[in-house]
Amino acid sequence: MDKLTRFEETRLISARALQLALGAPAFVKPGNVVSVIDVAEKELHQKTIPLTVSHRRYVESELEAEGE
Repeated sequence: MDKLTRFEETRLISARALQLALGAPAFVKPGNVVSVIDVAEKELHQKTIPLTVSHRRYVESELEAEGE
């Protein structure tokens, strides 16, 4: 698995926190955690977060075509 950038990590946490705030079930035991952001961070670090990041791999010919 590729390491997530800080932007990807932030996006995953914020998207999952929104889901939790709207009533989605948590995939970890929150314990004494009160904030949905903390629950989302816990899910991400335990790798139970139900979201994926897709990295697009560019081929050199595609990059040249976009530059034109």
